[in-house]
Amino acid sequence: MSAAASIERRAFTEVRTAGRRIEGYAATFNAEANLGAFRERIAPGAFRSALSGDILALLDHDPGNVLGRTRSGTLRLSEDSRGLAFSLDLPETQAGRDVLALAKRGDLGGMSFGFTVPKGGESWSGETRTLRTVDLKEISIVQAWPAYPDTEIALRSRCHDGHALRRRRSLILAEVARAIG
Repeated sequence: MSAAASIERRAFTEVRTAGRRIEGYAATFNAEANLGAFRERIAPGAFRSALSGDILALLDHDPGNVLGRTRSGTLRLSEDSRGLAFSLDLPETQAGRDVLALAKRGDLGGMSFGFTVPKGGESWSGETRTLRTVDLKEISIVQAWPAYPDTEIALRSRCHDGHALRRRRSLILAEVARAIG
């Protein structure tokens, strides 16, 4: 099995733009996602140990569409009480321009993240898995449906007048099913 095939992916839908920067949450804590065969939650602190590594920002989990990375400083990640916050300086590439245009229109599906679970990094209660520690590999801007519907996409320039665009979408990510199955 290749390393890419063993990486799990989950998605969220909160993004704001300001200039060429896109910000939001790649994951939120304690939100429950129904992944079909099981439910999943992310515990506060699950990303803490992974934040010192070199994490990529991708478009739709495609390593051919790198939007930024922590090593270069174009992607900044942090944990707060709500979840995994990110700030990404979009590149002057076709993918970067596309993401910016879709974010301004409110057409992005949301955010996702690719990860592996180290030994002891998860716990189970019945059919619910809680991620306590993950090895974060990448975050992705997704153009389709997120796994976790509890976050939102908001265009920052529209937020100044108090009208955040709120959308919830349900999961049907073949990629998630493929990563789990």
